Amino acid sequence: MTKRLLTVCALLALLSSSLFAQYDMKAPLPKDPNVRTGKLANGLTYYIRHNAEPKDRASFYIIQNVGAILENDDQNGLAHFLEHMAFNGTKHFPGRKGITNMLEKHGVEFGRNVNAYTAQDETVYNISDVPTTNEGLLDTCLLVLHDWSHYLLLVDEEIDGERGVISEEWRTRRDAGFRMRAVTMPVLLNDSKYAKRDVIGDLDIIKNFKYQTLRDYYHKWYRPDLQAIAVVGDFDAEKMEQKVKELFSKIPTPVNPAVRETFEVLPHDGIKFVCATDKEVTNSSIAVYIKYPAPTKEEKGLNEALKKGLVQSFYNTMLAQRISELLQKGNPPFINGSAGFAGGIVRGVNAYYFGATAKPNEEAEALEAIYRENERVKRFGFTRGELERAKTNMLVGLESANKQKDKTTSEAYIDEIKENFLEGDPIVDFDYYYEFAKAVIPTITVDEVSALAKQYIVPTNMVIIVQGPAEGVKHITEAEALATLKKVEDSQLEPYQDESAEAKLINKELKGSKIIATKKLPQFEAEEWTLENGAKIVFRKADFEKDQVAVASYSKGGTSLYGVDKLASAQVVADFVGAYGLGDYDAITLKKLLTGKQANVGIGIGGLSESVGGGSTPGDFETLMQLIYLKFEEPRFDKEVHNAIMQRNYAAIANMDNNPKKIMQDSISRIMSNYSPRNILFGKEFLDKISIEQIEEIYRDRIKDISDFTFFIVGNIDAETVKPLVEKYLGSVQSFNRKENWVDNKVRGPKGKTVKVIELPLQDPKATVITSFSKNMKTSIHDNICQNILKGVLDQRYLTNIREKEGGTYGVSVQAGSSREPYESYSMSMMFDCDPDKADHLKSLIYAEIDLLMKEAPTQEEISKVITTMKKNREQSKPHNNYWMSAIQTYYLRGIDITDPKNFDNIIDKITPKDVQKFTKKLFKGADVVDMTFIPEAK
Repeated sequence: MTKRLLTVCALLALLSSSLFAQYDMKAPLPKDPNVRTGKLANGLTYYIRHNAEPKDRASFYIIQNVGAILENDDQNGLAHFLEHMAFNGTKHFPGRKGITNMLEKHGVEFGRNVNAYTAQDETVYNISDVPTTNEGLLDTCLLVLHDWSHYLLLVDEEIDGERGVISEEWRTRRDAGFRMRAVTMPVLLNDSKYAKRDVIGDLDIIKNFKYQTLRDYYHKWYRPDLQAIAVVGDFDAEKMEQKVKELFSKIPTPVNPAVRETFEVLPHDGIKFVCATDKEVTNSSIAVYIKYPAPTKEEKGLNEALKKGLVQSFYNTMLAQRISELLQKGNPPFINGSAGFAGGIVRGVNAYYFGATAKPNEEAEALEAIYRENERVKRFGFTRGELERAKTNMLVGLESANKQKDKTTSEAYIDEIKENFLEGDPIVDFDYYYEFAKAVIPTITVDEVSALAKQYIVPTNMVIIVQGPAEGVKHITEAEALATLKKVEDSQLEPYQDESAEAKLINKELKGSKIIATKKLPQFEAEEWTLENGAKIVFRKADFEKDQVAVASYSKGGTSLYGVDKLASAQVVADFVGAYGLGDYDAITLKKLLTGKQANVGIGIGGLSESVGGGSTPGDFETLMQLIYLKFEEPRFDKEVHNAIMQRNYAAIANMDNNPKKIMQDSISRIMSNYSPRNILFGKEFLDKISIEQIEEIYRDRIKDISDFTFFIVGNIDAETVKPLVEKYLGSVQSFNRKENWVDNKVRGPKGKTVKVIELPLQDPKATVITSFSKNMKTSIHDNICQNILKGVLDQRYLTNIREKEGGTYGVSVQAGSSREPYESYSMSMMFDCDPDKADHLKSLIYAEIDLLMKEAPTQEEISKVITTMKKNREQSKPHNNYWMSAIQTYYLRGIDITDPKNFDNIIDKITPKDVQKFTKKLFKGADVVDMTFIPEAK
């Protein structure tokens, strides 16, 4: 540890000692005064909080302390089924789309803003980002929650209509991970009920249960004493509380309610072992879970719990750093690894975890290596230097969070509320936590953190889980795994050597260059500066995010300038160089040098351009500028790190050919590029073409000549602070006055209609249908808006006709795109999973809706829903710094001012159904079509 860091930490410890004394660790945590909470006579709990982020928006949640764990055997899957039914008719909103139709008229979008989820112990419904300027809408949202609480209709025909949707969701989830979890969970969860309830449930039950069976679950468990209402947003909290009390008090009190049982995962002595394999898995992994009881509600409510959370966080951070270092040196012992406190597995059970993705046939080696690092901590602990760096970074992060606390989203507050209601986690006021953490963190000792290893790494209640390919790999046995653990425990280990780092990022004087021209951009309240070396910088102060400065840049060229022989290296430059380090320092040392700094930088090399950019706090902006300078002038190319990355990549692809998803992705890529030689698939051939020499050559060619770059700086920092730092650091980067452009390599999709039916080695019957339309045509702002509206209309229609009426799929994904470079075009694609026997019929409905929209314009109601949502989302994004970064970049790169009403408001307000129909014809008539269906191999 450096002398400077020691001095800082010693001062912090002295300053905090008196502050720490005021906190009794056994004292209860104070309640957050900003949250109004109470319990009604019928047992329902409510939480109300005012929050102005986002402004003029509110979120409404009903949190049910019930889930799949409460199902009887004949109800397996019905907790989740019931969640779907909540959207298919309630007392005040009858019909399959009664709720969503009403909300979408106000820009509250199904899926994005209106949704729900079911877990083993909980079911949660939300209506988010609701405009608060319409008080009647707020009342309506409360009424929806009221209906979800007690007034679902559960009509026979609606139940039958949903069977197909959930059957297809079941099909979509049936992948290798799902199948292996079915093998491992009974062992990890010791054959408890948690191991028998996977939420999606039993397909036979989903298809055939009697209506009353679902109603029985609903009437037994959906009741106010097991429910909480949470409303957070930009409204009068007192008024909202009165509305909640008045409306929800009318829900009847349950009579003789069933006991809401809790379910245990019984502990076990010794070590359990399970190995799960699957033909579709590409990599082997080995994981060790050491289970222990989660803290009680009473324990969570003490100051001591906050401190324990900090201590565990430090432990996880330091151990993760050690594992990261292992992966950057020599011959890495595994592809990826992680360890530490993993939180809750299920309610009431936490776990300490360590595990690794292994190289083929090297599961024992991976287990030995990851366990060795845990055992090293157990024997020798962490070093003081490691802890002080972790403390410094956390304190800096807390300081940044404190500056941003008024920008905490309503959803973040609701997450705290949800955990309070379901698990008894305290709702802690940020100001209290901030002052507590500042006082406590400096007093935490390295011995205190290190002691956790001895406390939790024990061979009791331990489960070893091995997962991997079913063929072509030898998996570690239980005896071998146990022997490996013992080998580590009996081995001689050396303490971790923490090498200190204290130096300047830049070790020379920089001449810099002055700003020689300034241009005002009044429409953005921004300025453009030109430096003597030719670099352009566009600056705008934006202070919505108070502790943020973002830097982006752009230069033409990209990978388009390289032939096929260098293309693989060009495509991985950005991924590799970040691991090499920077300037005189490897990545490990650089991270230590940046302790206490919140600044990061990266480079990107895309198909047509390259960029250098990053972000920082206002206080660390100079560090960000230094890092950008080094990216240009002193890049680092580390052969050892490069070889380590390559070894891990080669290991990762060993069984990749068995993965149907990879086969599908490769097939799509090849077909959509019309088998262009520039489309090199990721695999051994791709990796064989990569060399560090080519990476260095391409990097030094692309991240060069600052006169060809335009930088964009947006954040909460003054121009007078930015100018001298830009002049010093960006002004010191060399210029070569190149005038570059990208090259059109003529990679195009196939012409006409291409139909492909491709068989995949799937374990479960599932078809994937992908239909893609593209057309070379001139782009315009008007047509871009029409395309977005068309996408929204198709989303609505496919949801109604393919998901709901047909019960044919869990959902159709519609993607829309446009391009101006290297050629102007529009595209739209549709993708869904389904029963292979229904694929052709359902695909015909994709085409049918397009044909219908070309013949008959969409309804005004259809486009109004989409337009309202687009306007709402745009208004919500406007205050944010990212909006201004996007606006300025769009202006420079495309010549369009998105802040000008003529480029959005004046267009969208005049768009008619006929306009959308006209664009539909323009796009789809004569479009090139790629029609792909992936089906299971014939057996």
